[in-house]
Amino acid sequence: MAIIELSNDFVNDAQIMATVMHRSLPTQIEYWAKLGRIAEENPDLPMSFVKDILVSLQQVESGDISEYQFG
Repeated sequence: MAIIELSNDFVNDAQIMATVMHRSLPTQIEYWAKLGRIAEENPDLPMSFVKDILVSLQQVESGDISEYQFG
């Protein structure tokens, strides 16, 4: 496992968001990295759309799904 040095400001910001979102600090940083990677790979997608996709994938993974009812 590699050791990565991060600025204190970044770590403090990540810790604040981790607390708000009920995540650990490493999980928050991984989440931000995932968002950044997806955004970089898909520059035409709005960030809100990317976040919605991640929420949807987590819902499917946790079994929180239902059939869509049209109309």
